[in-house]
Amino acid sequence: MSIPSKLPQVGTTIFTVMSKMAQDFGAINLSQGFPGFGSDPVLLELVAKYTLEGFNQYAPMSGIPHLREIMVEKTERCYGVKVDSETEVTIVSGATEAIFSAVTSIIKPGDEVIVLEPAYDSYEPSILLSGGIPIHIPLKLPDFSVDWDRVRSAVNYKTKLIMVNSPHNPTGYLWTQEDLNQLAALISDRDIFVVSDEVYEHITFDGRPHLSLLTHPVLREKTFVCGSYGKTFHVTGWKIGFCIAPEALTKEFRKIHQFVTFSTVTPLQHALADYLKTPEHYEQIPAFYQKKRDLFVDGLKESGLSFTPAEGSFFQMASYAHLSDMSDRELAERMTKELKVACIPVSAFYHDHKDDKLIRFCFAKEESELQEALGRLTNLASLF
Repeated sequence: MSIPSKLPQVGTTIFTVMSKMAQDFGAINLSQGFPGFGSDPVLLELVAKYTLEGFNQYAPMSGIPHLREIMVEKTERCYGVKVDSETEVTIVSGATEAIFSAVTSIIKPGDEVIVLEPAYDSYEPSILLSGGIPIHIPLKLPDFSVDWDRVRSAVNYKTKLIMVNSPHNPTGYLWTQEDLNQLAALISDRDIFVVSDEVYEHITFDGRPHLSLLTHPVLREKTFVCGSYGKTFHVTGWKIGFCIAPEALTKEFRKIHQFVTFSTVTPLQHALADYLKTPEHYEQIPAFYQKKRDLFVDGLKESGLSFTPAEGSFFQMASYAHLSDMSDRELAERMTKELKVACIPVSAFYHDHKDDKLIRFCFAKEESELQEALGRLTNLASLF
């Protein structure tokens, strides 16, 4: 039987490939972006409590009221922005679902969507499945800031959406106020909307603040802000997140969401609502990950790789261009097999597999595991 594929160019993701290789070769897995440690026992006990108390039936499609109300308080505390729990906050089954539902609610066949590359791999399939046309704009090397001149030149009457990600995966770049102002000026008088992937909102370093697009009055009215409790609280397997958007956008978003997952796991929502009542649970996250980033980049200096410490996220990019012309995919595979350390080749984040000789590590691991991986990476020169 021949089945015409809607995504003929899509195969198994590089994250799955490298994680399987790590398992097959007994390598330390610094490839796929998930924490190598557990969550707070307090949060886990709350899940058990609500499960045992019988909160196990469908939640409301938009999320339980208590969690949405807590999100209003949290958003005002973090960003000084007041949102409406009934009409602007939706609880979803992971940020990937939020991104898919947001894109699907806006894009029609022939619409163009600007994607800043390197980009997380879920963006383009969401666009293509709605008949949209991705317009790829590379970020500027070496800092991976936005080339606003190129973005402006790409905008035309077909442009309907711009995909934004800060803190950025895979580069760790953190958007500035100037970035927000540039984007706002670009779309203020146009029918262009924004999907803002802010799943690493609480993982920023060296005192840098995360500037949510909610904080800009122009962007606030045109943006779907997508976030993840799983990334924040080390429970990625829960697949639970949220979308905050103005009422008109939320109305269209929920039309899609209700036919994708309809609702999200009920006891998890109740547990998170209770857990979020204590702001320290998310306010301590930057210091927690700063310690890991600092340990990792200090040790990485001994590898011979070139890098700038990440400004945010739990990823660290590194260049080997000064050491070898080997492809990043070949290097990642050889590192996994021979050094027993798995990473991600950054070419996987480009639609055309552009190879700038960059690799990405995830440092959301136990310190002992990071130390062991760093020790192995001191032998990197043996691969060249």
